[in-house]
Amino acid sequence: MLEVASPIDRRKFKRVATDQVISFAPMGQRDQLGVGRDVSAGGIRFEVIGCDVQLGEMLRIAFNLVDETIVATGHVVWATEIDPLTLDVGIEFVEIEDSALRVLDEIVTVEF
Repeated sequence: MLEVASPIDRRKFKRVATDQVISFAPMGQRDQLGVGRDVSAGGIRFEVIGCDVQLGEMLRIAFNLVDETIVATGHVVWATEIDPLTLDVGIEFVEIEDSALRVLDEIVTVEF
């Protein structure tokens, strides 16, 4: 289910709320699972449980939006501890296919 993020948000990119399961992994390591919270053409915010995520770390991310699988790489720009086991993580995309950006732009346009 997708929902529009708060309209008073002053971020560079409009974000779309999501609750989709994502996979992520440091480059060359096995995938781990998290839950997406919001996504934009510039990055994704997601929650992880029991995972170690470091600021600046490069991650490969895969998630589904509508009927498309989006695969990107990005670096961790922030991570906030929600509780002793759960982190809220913000990734800025470094590499993402043009077709994936078009899908993200279409979703944001439709939602607003």
